Amino acid sequence: MALKLSHKKNFEPRLATLTFLHDAQDDAIDQAIVIYFKAPHSFTAEDVVEFQCHGGSVVAGIVLETLLHHGARLANPGEFSKRAFLNGRIDLSEAEAIAALIETKSVDAAKMLTRQLKGELRHFVLHVRELLIEILAFVEVNIDYAEEDLPLDMIEKIKVKLDTLAKELFKTYESSQRRQGLMQGFKIAIVGKPNVGKSSLLNTLLSYDRAIISDIAGTTRDTIEEELRIGSHLVRIVDTAGIRQAHDTIEKIGIERSIAAIEEAEIVIALFDNSTPYDHEDETMLALLQTYSASKQIVMVLNKIDLPNHFETSHLNGDFIALSCQNDSYELTQKLQTILDQTTVEDSLMLTSTRQIDAVKNTHENVQSSYTLLGEGELELFAFHINAAIQHISSITTAFDRDEILEKMFSNFCLGK
Repeated sequence: MALKLSHKKNFEPRLATLTFLHDAQDDAIDQAIVIYFKAPHSFTAEDVVEFQCHGGSVVAGIVLETLLHHGARLANPGEFSKRAFLNGRIDLSEAEAIAALIETKSVDAAKMLTRQLKGELRHFVLHVRELLIEILAFVEVNIDYAEEDLPLDMIEKIKVKLDTLAKELFKTYESSQRRQGLMQGFKIAIVGKPNVGKSSLLNTLLSYDRAIISDIAGTTRDTIEEELRIGSHLVRIVDTAGIRQAHDTIEKIGIERSIAAIEEAEIVIALFDNSTPYDHEDETMLALLQTYSASKQIVMVLNKIDLPNHFETSHLNGDFIALSCQNDSYELTQKLQTILDQTTVEDSLMLTSTRQIDAVKNTHENVQSSYTLLGEGELELFAFHINAAIQHISSITTAFDRDEILEKMFSNFCLGK
């Protein structure tokens, strides 16, 4: 088709050729660069022709219409990546990295995904898989030739390998879970009792009036969520309804959503009012925060320091940031950036999809189970769990047995790519 559009007899592979393109009526429509990638030297490992026409939708649209007229068809969502996968050019982990890289809004996420494109996750999977196969081979020999004298210390050596592998898998799983916000944008929840200045803080951080501000307690009845960039990090910041004993059904629903926002957030900004005495609502707030202290980054903020002090800060039991969010939030922003930077500086491997995280989790669970069974001498059950672990870890980079699973996965890509 490239020959029909250009009126040329041939194109030299991987050489940029400047040529006129012609429509179905044989009229010149553009002077463009055409590059022919001969199989297998292309992204899909198939013959590919790339047209680099002038900018604007009109010219590109005419070129596309002409190609369709000559028998081409539009690519299905994810078709190029699917073809590259089926032809062995990339594995599933690299395909997922491509899809995520297209959508990412975070500099750190882009760097992490590029590491997957370079094969970091593939090498990890191969390492785990080869170790498990090595262990399985020994055990199956032991099952088949139990009467043979095998080294007595071999069981202990396998236990050491399994223990080391279990720790490596758990570290990868745990750090990936903790850093999932890197892919979708970290979530920060602003919480506190009514009228402590949560909406004012949201407006200050966004630098415009997004939330309604009122002296009337309970003005915010639902969560308000906006995107904000802090340093190189894209975050989703949520203003929540004031947490207190609800007076009506609507307020009660808002408070339930506030608690849900805490559970979903990686970072929680807990606001307290410097101008009012410590009361049972503050006490309830601190008790609630205590239940999440082990799993969340909690930043204590004492607001309204421009007003007379009536709050006893000893109740906060630790570091806090004192500010007036009406005037300045610089110290808080710096604190948030420090936390976000610390979350992303880890050099360890990161899994970038729920599918990958589940696969490593299941691999870890089967390795843990096999360790116990090995100590009990249950070699058949041990082999069963090792086989299951191999299947789970391999699923990260290799195909599923059912074609519809692949279709569903690649259909989430943008058109063509």
